[in-house]
Amino acid sequence: MTPDVLIVGGGVMGAATACFLARDHGLRVTVLERDPLYRRASSALSASSIRQQFSTPVNIALSAWSIAFLRRLEDELSVEGEPPPSIGLVEPGYLYLATEGGAEVLADNHAVQRASGAEVALLSAHELRQRFPWMNVEGLVAGSLGLRGEGWFDGPALHQAFRRKAIACGVRFVAAEALAFETDRGPEVGMGQGSREGCSVHAVITRDGQRFAGGAVLLAAGAWTAPLAAQLGADLPVSGKKRDVFVLDSPAAPLAGCPLVIDPSGVWFRPEGRGFIAGAPPRAVEDGGPGDPDEPPLDQVDHALFDEVIWPALAHRVPGFEALRVRSTWAGYYEMNTFDHNGLAGALPGWRNAFTACGFSGHGMQQAPAVGCALAASIAGARCDAPDLGPLSPARVAQGRPLRERNVI
Repeated sequence: MTPDVLIVGGGVMGAATACFLARDHGLRVTVLERDPLYRRASSALSASSIRQQFSTPVNIALSAWSIAFLRRLEDELSVEGEPPPSIGLVEPGYLYLATEGGAEVLADNHAVQRASGAEVALLSAHELRQRFPWMNVEGLVAGSLGLRGEGWFDGPALHQAFRRKAIACGVRFVAAEALAFETDRGPEVGMGQGSREGCSVHAVITRDGQRFAGGAVLLAAGAWTAPLAAQLGADLPVSGKKRDVFVLDSPAAPLAGCPLVIDPSGVWFRPEGRGFIAGAPPRAVEDGGPGDPDEPPLDQVDHALFDEVIWPALAHRVPGFEALRVRSTWAGYYEMNTFDHNGLAGALPGWRNAFTACGFSGHGMQQAPAVGCALAASIAGARCDAPDLGPLSPARVAQGRPLRERNVI
């Protein structure tokens, strides 16, 4: 049977939307995924943390809805006859640290967060020292600590839970690479910016020549969504930006109550198993680094980033980290929206039945439950209790209306 919805991209955003479309709205869904083992997918390589400390209310609302969903995951995504899903969710919070130069922005963001219902506390350096005696507070003026609704979880396990539930509800996952679209204007590639008001997409053509027809199409191919959207005349400023993650062993005593810490230097760290993981923005070219090119190889981790940037910052902030050792590394792509660092979710301008969900700039994994629920309802012409995706409309790019997110890690 012809599916009601075709989804290009079977990562966590595509899988979540497919799950809600089938489970909540009874629609027939086919998901096309070119990499069924998810070797390079952001969903498989994410650090999988969740926070409400954003600078825009829509992001706060999406993550608040999502963590409530994660807490009841067993009820939401269990499949009869299979073990209940488990993602190891913990909520020790996020801690943003600020020097004098960053204190005003921290306070401004804190006000937005509190007004949006986030449970966060603004702490002085003295209060930081009292709460976290293992921390060196030299140079710090303030810190913003999430008291509830922030932490981390097993992201690949969440992705697989959505995928298994979707399949149990009738969703079909197909290993195929989308190449072109068949529309009201014919099976064209590279349609450009010509008039397309009110047009419809009828089918997706794959690299191996298959034709998949559908009543609606969702582009959720992560860092690789933009070239597909361009064929439908949509300019989405989304590309893959590599981020390195270092898995660390520390001989120091455990850090009591350690949250995910974001140092003013840009270095972040959090507990992971018996050790820690850490990362930082890429080194600039002028500092001898690789800069931040589009889609560099994931197997080329910048070890100098740890030696020259991360380790000195960690050893300064936590004296017990002076003897840190790198156990292993990995890298994954942020599907970075260079326009305003916020997700693009909703209908593609000018199309009756074409949608996208991409460009979440590092917070797609944590927001996938809320975005998937809201987008599924929009596609189905129904309602749900997830936050409104209106502020994330892709139309804002062509209209030059950025919705800037300042808290990007």
